[in-house]
Amino acid sequence: MASLPWNRSAADTVHSVLLCVSELVTNAHLHAVGTAHLVLTWDGLCLHVSVADADPQLPSPREPDADEGATSGRGLGIVAALADSLDVHACHGGKAITACFRPAGGPDPHAADARTG
Repeated sequence: MASLPWNRSAADTVHSVLLCVSELVTNAHLHAVGTAHLVLTWDGLCLHVSVADADPQLPSPREPDADEGATSGRGLGIVAALADSLDVHACHGGKAITACFRPAGGPDPHAADARTG
């Protein structure tokens, strides 16, 4: 994180990244079969935080009226709320969950004009 060209104004983003890494790795540890792989990739606009595992079962969104007293089941919702974008997809017989974060005020790398220049 320290090697990224983010300044002190991105402190909230850094904390969000750290919390989301914890949530995604914990979810993979609790729900996946076998090992999980964490990959962080900086493409100049966005930090992509990906966790892949061999479990083909894609996570399902938590029901809004789910038990309020439950002590688990909110991890992906937390990631979705903190990340600038979230992608869940099947890959290589398992799945990958990727959360993208951009520095505060940075362009949205998923917007059409950011990709075309």
